[in-house]
Amino acid sequence: MNKSGYPRLEGKVAIVTGAGSGIGEAAARTFAKEGARVVLVGRREGPLRSNAEAIAKAGGEALAVAADVSLSGGVDRVVAETLDRFGQIDCVFNNAGIQGDGRPIIEMKEVSFDELIAINLKGPWLLTRAALRSMLDGGQDCPGGAIVNTSSFLSTGATAGTSVYSASKAGLDAMIRAIALEVGDKGVRINNVNPGVIDTPMLRAHGEEVIPPLAARAALGRIGTPQDVADVAVWLCTDEARFITGQSLLVDGGFTIPGPR
Repeated sequence: MNKSGYPRLEGKVAIVTGAGSGIGEAAARTFAKEGARVVLVGRREGPLRSNAEAIAKAGGEALAVAADVSLSGGVDRVVAETLDRFGQIDCVFNNAGIQGDGRPIIEMKEVSFDELIAINLKGPWLLTRAALRSMLDGGQDCPGGAIVNTSSFLSTGATAGTSVYSASKAGLDAMIRAIALEVGDKGVRINNVNPGVIDTPMLRAHGEEVIPPLAARAALGRIGTPQDVADVAVWLCTDEARFITGQSLLVDGGFTIPGPR
């Protein structure tokens, strides 16, 4: 909501990938709270439908689409179903991503490299391309739009075992700069949120014991929540961020102040 209490995205349509859990789940609900009609995308239909039902119970409107966004066919279907249901695309939050198995490069298999790059980098590229074709073709009542990708603090740093993950996120940071120049004069903005350590299922998979030392390192003394990131991603799609494009915005509670590792 803005200072006047009105939803900031009333009448808009937002696509959120990785919307079944974590940051994507929180972002989908926040887009809906701000008045947007939301398309929830992910590979597992069950969590998407549960989140869509929660949005509907809260008075919002949501569509769940199970699809693999690393495949052009899956992306094309997401866009087609969005346009068929809602008639336009105004916001895209490319949030789907995987961390990989954390193995050092000498132990990694080529198939792991291909999967991680396909989901983390190719997927956002595919959906951005498809969404832009709709935003810019002149067929929408409200031309222009906003795109946000989930990058990472590891795009400018690394830990052992993140050779591919860090590369995929650094690729997103580079990608948006070029796209911002290509579409800015057409009223479209594109930015990244770069989360620090966030309390998601991906983090919890490493074990509860890793959380206290990570929290202690952050300037704010805690790890982030999915809502911390979701609020920034949604804000970047509002008119309040109308003069921001081509930027990668750290949302890390000061975790990287000592150095982005």
